[in-house]
Amino acid sequence: MDSGVKISKTGTRMMPYLAILRHDLGTLWKSRLVRLWLGGTALLTLLLATGNWGRFQDAPLIASLQFPYLVFPWFFVVAVLGVSPVSGSHADSLADGILSRPVSRWEYLLATWSARVVVVLSVYLVVMAPAILVITLANRPVAADSVSVYGIISVLFVVGLVQTFLVSLGFLFGTLLRRSLLAIVVLVFLWYPISFILSIFSLEQFSPVSLSRAVSTQLRQSWRQSEEEAEAAANMQDMEQFSQQMSDFFSRLSGGQPKPRTEKGDFFETKEFADFSLWRVSLGYGLPTAAAVFLAMLSFYWRDL
Repeated sequence: MDSGVKISKTGTRMMPYLAILRHDLGTLWKSRLVRLWLGGTALLTLLLATGNWGRFQDAPLIASLQFPYLVFPWFFVVAVLGVSPVSGSHADSLADGILSRPVSRWEYLLATWSARVVVVLSVYLVVMAPAILVITLANRPVAADSVSVYGIISVLFVVGLVQTFLVSLGFLFGTLLRRSLLAIVVLVFLWYPISFILSIFSLEQFSPVSLSRAVSTQLRQSWRQSEEEAEAAANMQDMEQFSQQMSDFFSRLSGGQPKPRTEKGDFFETKEFADFSLWRVSLGYGLPTAAAVFLAMLSFYWRDL
């Protein structure tokens, strides 16, 4: 009896959140921005896949399809979706709704954030899941690749997590700055320089540019890869980098020019991320996502409506 009452109370408390969530989902799916984005990302994915169909193996080809979602151009669409519900004209309408209805601030904010995360992830998976399935099952004119099911699932999870982080970051900037255009401009001018600076240090857990290059490595990893193998790969990478740095140092010391580094394949095909850690990358984007949502809710709670 008590459990039934608790469930009923929980359902009653969740009704405003679910109502706002359903309303926002319906509004977003009807918006031209989301529909144009769905058509644009499907077209771009098709062009990238067909253009590199006979050049790339499975892993680098799939990695190249992740680049638009991680770096450019879909960052702008995700940022606009994240910024819009708590800034501009939406701020005035939501103030009337919160003050005139039994809806708390956190319910509104959490519902609108959830709706945008659901839409962004849905668009991504609707386009990317069939594309990866076709690439891995098709008989293409390239050498066979060792892409694993675990690698595909983990990459979809990681890229989806980055999309969630970008929505949350846009949410935070929209809450703080209250002006959509200003929030997007500030977000772009902060995010891209920081991302490219971090990519110099090959920090895939913080830079989407580095992560897009590390995707091909993760696609080939297996679920049962031992910690000893990952540690050995990391040690080998560190030794190669140290050897290259020492060689450059002695070359400059002797008055010569350092030897040019040989390129290890294409942009998406590199052994530089042999020590890729799914746990480290998940924390690198997951913790900032939670922090951005918390700060946005805190800022919105203190705002005068």
